[in-house]
Amino acid sequence: MTEEETVVDVTDNKTFHDAFMGKFYGILKWEQLDDFWLTLKKFKDADWYIYAVGEKPPEEASSGSDVELFVDKIDVLLRREHDEDYCGIVYADNLENPSFIKVFDPNNIGTSCSVGQDAPLPGWIISKIPPINLPEAMKPTANRRRWWQKIFK
Repeated sequence: MTEEETVVDVTDNKTFHDAFMGKFYGILKWEQLDDFWLTLKKFKDADWYIYAVGEKPPEEASSGSDVELFVDKIDVLLRREHDEDYCGIVYADNLENPSFIKVFDPNNIGTSCSVGQDAPLPGWIISKIPPINLPEAMKPTANRRRWWQKIFK
């Protein structure tokens, strides 16, 4: 049995939103990120969707070579623009067998470790689940918008 045959589908028929709101593990050290990228590259042909949050979500999975290229390029960007001796801006649902990865933009991290709707959206998502328009899906409810609009009238 090859490595690829032993991969378990951990998406469990979750919706993209459910997976996005699920439990994640932070990659705190740059060395851990190196190991994580190697793990992801082993499974580069596993029908990953690469989504730049705020752009139109992709309708098709990326090729293995595109996954590898993205990992190489995002790694350079993160190390150049996140001027810290720790990583802390990449999160995965499973570090050994990921199916959903959040990569926060070093220029827009705010309080990325906070929970709930106050946390900034990630800059990029790598997922085995076809993405949705996340900024649209995460908008406040109509009741909350009406409440806001009435405050200063």
